[in-house]
This record gives sequence, structure tokens and C-alpha cells, in this order.
Amino acid sequence: MFQADDKTCCELGGGGSSDEDEQETGGHLDGLSETIGEDNELKNRLLNKYSGYLSSLWKELSRKKKKGKLPRDARQKLLHWWQLHYRWPYPSELEKAALSESTGLDAKQINNWFINQRKRHWKPAPPPMLAPEYRLHDHSGASTSSAHTGQYFPGGSAYPRGP
Repeated sequence: MFQADDKTCCELGGGGSSDEDEQETGGHLDGLSETIGEDNELKNRLLNKYSGYLSSLWKELSRKKKKGKLPRDARQKLLHWWQLHYRWPYPSELEKAALSESTGLDAKQINNWFINQRKRHWKPAPPPMLAPEYRLHDHSGASTSSAHTGQYFPGGSAYPRGP
């Protein structure tokens, strides 16, 4: 069994506290309470100085119109365009301008609607495997269904063309 005398215990910090320790701790707590008091005083001064500005800012922010849905007729026109062009729903800049004019929405709203619509509802169809432009061709251009080396897509490329 290990036994230590009081002197060793205090030196290692494991014994009772001395008067010196209590004074240091008490001094630290007094400094902390002074800092907290100063912080509260500063907080109160700032609130008094800027409370009018903060309350008017809060009122202005709470009065702002919340974001809502697009008008029903505008959504219907955009959906109609979507249904007509479902296979490739990327309107050109001219089509976007026409949609903007007919719906009363600005270009950013049109762009955002199409981005969201494609992300939420569009599943691009994979290219048809039997379409002539996707069939494998050898160097002479003869069509074949075998997949051995020396096969090329139209244009002499080893890869199919994009849409």
C-alpha cells in the first residue's frame, strides 16, 4: 500500500488547499464577475443606442412578402412547353424570351423553373440502341452487330456522338 505524507501530497496537488490557493481562485472569480458586469453594461448601452434601428429593421423584414408559387397561368404555359419538348427540355434563348413575354416572368424565373423541373421530373431517355446513327460501323462503313475491334461510329469515331 502506498502512503504519502502531507507535504508530498500537497506538492503533487492532491492534498488540501492552502490559503494561497484560495486567494488565487477568489481573485480569478472576482475578475470574471467584473468582466461579465462590463459585458452586460456594454450590451445595455448598445441596445439603448441601436434599439430604434433594430426594431425598424425587424418590422421591415417581417413585412416583406414571403416567397410564393408562380402564377397559375404562367405555370400552365411553362408546363405546356415542357410537355411539347419533354425529350429535350432545354429552351433556346429566343424560346426563353418568348416564354418570359407570354408568362410575365423574368428570365431568371424562367431559368430557375426549368432547372427545378428537369431536376425533379425529367429522366433523360437513353439513346435507342437500334437507331442507325448508333449502330457500329467498320472502317468501310458496313453495318455490323458484332462488337470486335476495329468498330467505329459514324464519322470514324470510336465513340457515339452526343444528342
